[in-house]
Amino acid sequence: MATKIYIVYYSTWGHVATLAEEMKKGAESVPGVEVTVWRVPGTLPEDVLGKMHAAPGREDHPVITAKQLAEADGILFGFPTRFGMMAAQMKAFFDSTGGLWQEQSLAGKPAGVFFATGTQGGGQETTALTAVTQLTHHGMLFVPVGYTHGAGMFGMDEVKGDSPYGAGTFAGADGSRVPSDAELALAGHQGKYFAGVAKKLKAV
Repeated sequence: MATKIYIVYYSTWGHVATLAEEMKKGAESVPGVEVTVWRVPGTLPEDVLGKMHAAPGREDHPVITAKQLAEADGILFGFPTRFGMMAAQMKAFFDSTGGLWQEQSLAGKPAGVFFATGTQGGGQETTALTAVTQLTHHGMLFVPVGYTHGAGMFGMDEVKGDSPYGAGTFAGADGSRVPSDAELALAGHQGKYFAGVAKKLKAV
């Protein structure tokens, strides 16, 4: 039976959605792995999103409900940073998982994170660390990417959002910057690495 990986994200300007697609490619390169990309429900009215110049929701990424998380063998969560923490939309989604918590339906499942911030000092690491509290209360197993991507993660020749906690990108304060090749490469690697870990755990 295939190992089911869910990539669940919220994206305002499309940066996190782009990383999610790269993670899907990486995860699908692992034999015996089935990947689905989902987006969480939004919380802002359309007129507010319009003023923010937000990207339209990806119709090829269906909206997930909390109870569907239990179907996955491993989950990668992606979100923008808001003041050093995950965006409210993703937090609201986690807040809706009380039933899963009560039943401990996600306990023992591997989970990873990835993110986008507006600036280099926007809090990618604090966003990852504070996200771990959500996973901990569910008894999930946090799987960081570490430095498994190799020498490229140590390069200082360009600005990039790479992190041992998870793949990341910088959107720019106005959302105009797009993910770089280096950032996309780490996202693809994280997807592959995470899928490999999830597959091994399922086989135990």
